[in-house]
Formats: sequence, C-alpha cells, structure tokens
Amino acid sequence: MTTATQSSGPPAGASWRGVASEDQDELPEKVSVLLRERSRRLLGALLRPYRRRIALLVATIVVSSAAGLSIPFLVSVGIDEGIPPLSRGEGPATLLVVVGVILAATLVQAVTRQAFLNMSGRIGQGILLELRRRVFDHFQRLSLSFHEQYTSGRVISRLTSDIENIAELLQSGFDALVRALLTMIGTAVLLLVLDLPLGLMALVPLPLLLLFTRWFRRQSALVYRRTRETVALVIVHFVESMTGIRAVQAFRREPRNQEIFEQLNDDYRDANAGGMKLGATFMTGIKLIGNLTVGGVLLYGGYLALHDEVKVGVLAAFLLYLRQFYEPMQEVSQFYNTLQSAGAALEKLSGVLEEEPSVPEPRDPAPLPQGRARGRIRFEQVRFAYVEEMPILPGLDLTVPAGQTVALVGSTGAGKTTLAKLISRFYDPTEGRVLLDGVDLRTLDEPTLRQAVVMVTQENFLFSGTVADNIRFGRPQAGDREVREAAKAIGAHEFISSLPDGYDTEVGKRGGRMSAGQRQLVAFARAFLADPAVLILDEATSSLDVPSERLVQRALRTILADRTALIIAHRLSTVEIADRVLVMERGRIVEDGPPDRLIAAAGRFAGLHQAWLDSLSSG
Repeated sequence: MTTATQSSGPPAGASWRGVASEDQDELPEKVSVLLRERSRRLLGALLRPYRRRIALLVATIVVSSAAGLSIPFLVSVGIDEGIPPLSRGEGPATLLVVVGVILAATLVQAVTRQAFLNMSGRIGQGILLELRRRVFDHFQRLSLSFHEQYTSGRVISRLTSDIENIAELLQSGFDALVRALLTMIGTAVLLLVLDLPLGLMALVPLPLLLLFTRWFRRQSALVYRRTRETVALVIVHFVESMTGIRAVQAFRREPRNQEIFEQLNDDYRDANAGGMKLGATFMTGIKLIGNLTVGGVLLYGGYLALHDEVKVGVLAAFLLYLRQFYEPMQEVSQFYNTLQSAGAALEKLSGVLEEEPSVPEPRDPAPLPQGRARGRIRFEQVRFAYVEEMPILPGLDLTVPAGQTVALVGSTGAGKTTLAKLISRFYDPTEGRVLLDGVDLRTLDEPTLRQAVVMVTQENFLFSGTVADNIRFGRPQAGDREVREAAKAIGAHEFISSLPDGYDTEVGKRGGRMSAGQRQLVAFARAFLADPAVLILDEATSSLDVPSERLVQRALRTILADRTALIIAHRLSTVEIADRVLVMERGRIVEDGPPDRLIAAAGRFAGLHQAWLDSLSSG
C-alpha cells in the first residue's frame, strides 16, 4: 500500500506571512523588514498599471507647485519695479505686466490643481476597486482552517477600516506630501536665491524644526499603536456581540457586554485624545517657530531695507515664502498619521493576500475515471491532527462503496466531523490518502471536487435573497422549473408555496423568517438540485423538534437515493435509514455493520440504541 505524506503545516496565521502581521509591533526587526517588503510588493503591484498616469500626475503637481511658488517672487518684482518711487523704470506698465503674470500663474495653478484632483481620484478609486476585489476573492479561496482561526471582526476590519485607511492616503495623503515637499524645497532654494544672508537667517530654525518633527514622529508612532490596538478591540467585541446576539439575549448578557464595550470605548477615546493632544502640541510648536522666524526676518530684513541692503519687494517675498514654508509642516504631520494608518493596513492586507491555502489546488489536476464521480470513498492509512501532538485520526482505513448510506455515530470528539471534513477536502490528511473513485482528492481540481461532494450541516446557512435563490445556490444556472422540482422531491414545495411570495419570498438574515425545519428542507433542496455523487450530512437534524425531524426524515429518503451518503447524527432516528453504521471512538472504528446486526450483537451501538429508545419512552 502506498502512503502519501503531506505535512499539515502550522495553523493559518502562525507564521509571519499571515495573521502575525496583526502583532507586527512586537515582531523582531528582521521580520518587520520582511513585512515592509511585502507591503511594498503589494503596493507596487497595485500601482504598476497606472505608471504612466502617475508620471503625468507628478508632472501636473510640479507645474502647480511651481506656479504657486512664483507668486511671491512676482510680488517682489511688482513692488520693486512697478511701484514709484521704488521703481526705476515705467512703474505702472511694469506693475500691470506683473499683475497679468500673477493672474496667469494663478490660472495655471487652478487648472493643474483641478486636473491633479481628477486624475488622482480616478487612479485612487481604480486601485481601491482592485484591492477590494483581490481581498474578497482571496478570502473566499483560503482554506477552512484559516477562517476557523481568523475572527469575523478582523475579516470585516480588513475590508472596511483597512481599505478606508489606504483610501485616505490615496485621496489626500499623497497630494499633501508631494505639495509639502515641493513647497518646502522650492521655498528654501528661492529664499537663498533672492538674498543669501537673509535666506540663511530665515533657515536658522531649520535644525530645531527637524528635531521637533523627529520627536513628533516617534511619539506619534506610540500613540497610533495604542489607537490601532484599542479600535481593533472595539470592532471585535462589537462583531462578536452582534453575531451571538441570540445567546446574549438568552442569558441576559447585555449589561455585562455593555460594561465591557464602555471600557473598550473609553480606552479608544483616550487613545484618540492622546493623538489629538500630540497633534495640537506639534501644530502649535510649528506655528510658534514659524511666527518667531517671521518676526526675526522682518526685524533683520527691515534693518537691511533701511540701509538699502535689501529691496522692500524682496523682504515682502521673504515673508510670503516663510508663510508658505511653515504651513506645509502641519500638513506633513497630518500626512504622517495617515501614512501610519495606511502602512499598517497595507501590511495586514498584504499578509492576508500572501496567505497560502492549506489545501492548495493541484498543478496538474487528475480526471475522474469515467468523467463523473460515482461516489466510492477510500481512506488509506489516514492520519490527521489539528495539533501535531494530538492526532484525531491515528491511522484510518475505510472503504465506502458507491451508493451506500453510512451512518457515523460515537461520542463528541470521536473524529466523525473530522472524517467528513477530509472527504470534503476542507483539510488534507497529515499522512495517508483520501480517494474518490480511486483518485486522490489532492489531485482533483476544485470545481470537480465541489460538484462531486456536498456537505449539509446543522447550521443550514441561508443567504440573503429569495427562497429560490437559496435553492439554486449550488447551481446558479438552474431554471425555476428545476428549482420547484427539487423542492417537490424533498417535500418542501407545500410550505414554500404557502409563504407570502412563494419561491420569491425573501428569507431574511440567515433565514431568520423560517423555522429550523423549513431551513433544513431548503438546504436539502439545495443539495438535491446540486446532485452530488457524495452527500455528507453533519448533525443535519440535531436542532429540529420531533415534527420537523419527521418531515426531514421523509426528505432524506429521497435525497439519499442513488448516491453515496455519510450521515453524522446523535439522534439515532436518522441512522435507521442507513445501510451501514460505523461506531467511532478516539479516531478509530470500533464497530462496523448494518444497524440490525449491530443491535443484535449487543455491543456499543446496541447500548446507544437502547438509550435512545429509553429516552423516547421517558419523553
């Protein structure tokens, strides 16, 4: 017997590639570098299709900034050359020319600014559209093991707040940064060109400014880290409370949940308040340094002007340029917060997008022998463990002929659901092989496997939409007639027809407008329409009352006909329709045979059966 071995690998998110990016602040520096490289790869891939438009965008903002920077210089020319007695030539004519050039520069600035906003908006929305598409598509393709560990609150956060943070960077952050850098560099150069001594004096506070900015950057990182941690806790608590609202209300948990939420919300408020306080300190400090510099330049420049060592127009231009120089510093502080938010969001999203499915698609898919599944299942020395030290299946050998209905019974943790997940290939075996019609499931492509194997669980999840939409969920192309025939076949047509809008009735959130039995029948109709070769029922009747269970039992006989079926059930009423019963214990099959024979053998199943009969009589 040949045994294929495949490591189950670490749980989803256990490595730095995926979920570990959530806690990136605590990671070693080497890993942090890898995370940043990963983020840059994602950003580069998103920007690549827009390279030419981004180059045009940069050119546009350069022209716009140049036009804005020219205005103080033109003002100095207008004052010194166009206003008598300061001017030496034809003052009014020169002044009119300068005013005309200023108007032209203003018009160029306005037009290029409008063009920049339009182009950046289109590019940003295109990038966000592609990013949302990639994230949603990848979340759907990731294996069940990932979703069992990745909380719903974090999933929602990836598709909402994280993408919104990146949107803010694309829509306003890039614009603010480029304009600020161009303005500051251009202003510094022009100050030195206009008058070197006065320019050097104006730039004296620059080292202090850089130190102050560095201090703000470090403090901002600490404050932002706390803000990010607290908002994550708020989102997770909110999502978990709303997802489990039935349990919350059933156990009167609302006051305690509200108390927890109030504390988390207070922490988030305090974190934001700390950020605002830090921002206010930085902005006030920048304005103070700027005003002191303007005062110093005015005092020194006025002295030079009185002694004819600098023109009045040049001094006026200096004052205007200094205002332009310090204003962008406040925008840079805002941009840094935006950049931190977007950078953290990009690392999380890149982590999700680089997460590999634990059950990968085969590179060279193998076909089924007859082009369509017949339903023969074979386990060959299958070993499986969610945690390596605790195997669920220590080494299982099992054959289920095509068309046979097999019931799996046993205590909780015996391995019944694990066996079903392996047949559905939600997980791969740690060792050994699971075969469908002699073909290893790991060599079948996803469409072939999902068409051949369908699982119906006790949750019988219904999606928003109509009853008909939910029945055709597995075959979207099915017509109304096929949907009705499927419902009739499993006995659901009567109750569906009695609904307000029949098959067009909206089922509500998760089918909340239907009873548990009705939702189960819709799930069975969905499976019947999908027509799989192998049908797995995982505790499919455990949550039903007795009348609903009897209704479902009749449907089961129809849906199980002519197909391989594995039924996992605690209620032994479902087992009565099985051809064969497997009693499992600690991942091993301890009894195997037809129900009647096992009952006659007075073994483990006979005891379970008698206990079930006693419960019915006592009820």
